[in-house]
Amino acid sequence: MHRREGLAKLTGRERYVDDLPLDDFLWGATVRSPASRGRVTAVRFGRGIDWSQFVVVDSQDLPGPNEILLIERDQPVLAAGYVRHVHEPVLLLAHRDRVALRRAVAAVTIEVAPEPAALDFRVPPRPEQIQYGADNVLKHLRIEKGDVERALATAPVVVEGVYETGAQEHVYLEPQGMIAHMDGDVLVVRGSMQCPYYVVKALTHALNRDEQHVRVVQTPTGGGFGGKEEYPSTIALHAALLALKSGRPVKLVYDRTEDMAATTKRHPARVRHRTGVTRDGKLVAQDIEVVMDGGAYVTLSPVVLSRGIIHAAGPYACEHVRIDGRAMFTNAVPFGAFRGFGAPQTHFAGERHMDVVAHRLGIDPAELRRRNLLRDGERTATGQVVNDGTDRVAVLERALALADYDKKRAANKAGGTTRRGIGIATFHHGAGFTGSGEVMLSSRVDVAGLPDGRIEVLSANIEMGQGTITVFTALAAARLGLTPDDVVVAEADTARVPNSGPTVASRTSMVVGRLVERACDDLRRRVNTGGRGKGEGLKRAIMDWHRAHPGGRLVGSATYERPPGIAWDDHTYTGDAYGAFAWAAYIAEVEVDLRTYTTRVTDFVAVQEIGKVLHETFARGQVQGGVAQGIGWALLEDCKWQDGAMANAQLTNYLIPTTEDLPPIRVAFLENPYPHGAQGAKGLGELPIDGPAPAVLNAVADALGVEPTTIPLTPERLMEIAERGARNAEQRRQ
Repeated sequence: MHRREGLAKLTGRERYVDDLPLDDFLWGATVRSPASRGRVTAVRFGRGIDWSQFVVVDSQDLPGPNEILLIERDQPVLAAGYVRHVHEPVLLLAHRDRVALRRAVAAVTIEVAPEPAALDFRVPPRPEQIQYGADNVLKHLRIEKGDVERALATAPVVVEGVYETGAQEHVYLEPQGMIAHMDGDVLVVRGSMQCPYYVVKALTHALNRDEQHVRVVQTPTGGGFGGKEEYPSTIALHAALLALKSGRPVKLVYDRTEDMAATTKRHPARVRHRTGVTRDGKLVAQDIEVVMDGGAYVTLSPVVLSRGIIHAAGPYACEHVRIDGRAMFTNAVPFGAFRGFGAPQTHFAGERHMDVVAHRLGIDPAELRRRNLLRDGERTATGQVVNDGTDRVAVLERALALADYDKKRAANKAGGTTRRGIGIATFHHGAGFTGSGEVMLSSRVDVAGLPDGRIEVLSANIEMGQGTITVFTALAAARLGLTPDDVVVAEADTARVPNSGPTVASRTSMVVGRLVERACDDLRRRVNTGGRGKGEGLKRAIMDWHRAHPGGRLVGSATYERPPGIAWDDHTYTGDAYGAFAWAAYIAEVEVDLRTYTTRVTDFVAVQEIGKVLHETFARGQVQGGVAQGIGWALLEDCKWQDGAMANAQLTNYLIPTTEDLPPIRVAFLENPYPHGAQGAKGLGELPIDGPAPAVLNAVADALGVEPTTIPLTPERLMEIAERGARNAEQRRQ
């Protein structure tokens, strides 16, 4: 099936939020803090501007509590006399002329009496820097299985390592943007978002309105990657406040620099491993410490940390595991959701460390993984019994064969001024919300029979380029024996669609797609088809129903039900963390130029088992896009910081991969259908970001005989590592 919205995008007919026409509207803008921490002592409006022509909103204009409703209520909609990070919103302005508005923003001065800021999450805060709890720890989580200290004390070999990952900018094609206006007594917000009902909750809370007087509509969204999960609640509130005060529609759209400077990014992390192994490479014990930078407010850091520590032990069998995780408060711009949601950070550390262990033991990295990959009947770090029938070693073997790994690893790595290497990463990713999260969401999907015999899928899950509209169309058509043209997927408008949960956590196809199938089944039961259960017979039955019930509404519904045999303890962090894991093995080949220390990825093999491939073109695109994003994080995307804010917030000096930077990305799938996913599908969207960075750095280590531990591995960092390695080798010879 072709992409349902593809032609509109290809021809430019698709209207994103900044394309939508509005009558008699105002442009909105944000005035932000220049300081990372301190008390606001004055707000000065510059001369030469007629301020009576502007709408000005501050924290006193909020009709409800000055809180953005997320996991905690610590983040204000607008700073009320105190700021905790650079670029924190203080004032909002609106004006009919966008150029005049920009001049006005530049003419406002926010004066801040500075206080000591905590700007490095890796360093224990001084007393005057503590602003959260007793030690600036936003969240502390622990997973423990077996007796780690005893196992490490008796392990024949113990290998330690510390690994660091940097922040990453989402670089979605379309920046953040929202429109707000009144429709009678209903506040309507339209914009680029992943989670319409998150925005509803934020608006009702801070604006003191009930859900009947708030309507949120997702406009066509040019990419998200998690950056449009929680942050749209902030910009939606800002647009709404300006619209409420002005009485006119307001359009608030960030330019690229503001978007990069002020919005959330991937959490930086430091991960320490202490691993006990036998001399033949079997894992005995894993002691892992994970520390993440949460930034100035909690946002989604607790659940990012949660997924990070659950994946930290990797797809390996080990009887003794301890994982201690902390998310730290700093005065940086808050970090938030990003594709992978904590797992890329811990998988990078774990897979880089597996190669370090292999080198220490003198075992091939592929063989070390073969000996330790989980087999059915064995348990993860949380105690979840893996019994899904997937052959994880077969996934690895397929990747090794496609990459011609044995031959290339044995080949001469030298080549004049270049060195060549090959590296592996084996990893997994849980699909859906962690633990009891899906039960708490209680997601619902409706499928309506229309008077003309077509059906309409009603869901709050959104299309942001990943193919949701097409996949839902295909699922419903297949379930009901209809053609794709007989299926309509409703606009994600909270006035019309039920809350099917957020478009996050690799849950859309597996969890919500399964609800689409079940809602289709319920529709067939309700229409009382009289034997005309599918295809044209169903269409005629739907039309007959409407003739018999003029003005009636024929709807099938499905609400999430926990798969049997799943149990999770939120207090002890033990049990079945996810209904299903997807499994993967990635192999990267690199060339390193010894004159410039630039690394070029020359080939990439990505093999994954994802249950059932629903749409091969989309699935390949997800993998290839994730690999490209992962290569960028591994080698290029270096966030530079000044006072806790991104100093290189421009695409001229924050580098992302172009086609010239990417190798052929060879994708293969293994299928083992999951009985509780749509047509057997598991989640896919996040899995591909977990493996590229460790595979690439393991290849660099293979090429140069060094052990890089930090990403992005820029040429400057690699040169320093190589020169330090050469000095150490020379000292050993002496």
